[in-house]
Amino acid sequence: MNYKNGKDVLPPRLLKELQDYIQGELVYIPKCDKKRALWGEISGSRKLIARRNEEIYRSYCAGNDVEELAESYHLSIDSIRKILTKMRSAQRAAATAAVGAHK
Repeated sequence: MNYKNGKDVLPPRLLKELQDYIQGELVYIPKCDKKRALWGEISGSRKLIARRNEEIYRSYCAGNDVEELAESYHLSIDSIRKILTKMRSAQRAAATAAVGAHK
């Protein structure tokens, strides 16, 4: 987060109005909701984790057990189970949607 001096970025009338409420303190002004990116979208972390989770699910379906996956991916057994549950649900939802589209 960058610090900006109100004198440099705000119109004088707005600056005066803000000074009536707060002086000499920091104020955080959040972005508009429509401009906010979801976690990991900008950095690419969201896509990397999605790919990793798909890889974990494929490995599990290919016969690797939860303990092996936890060790391989440096995750807890509970985390692997949560990933598998989420991936199974997503796969079922996609299959249901595909069947519904063909009707």
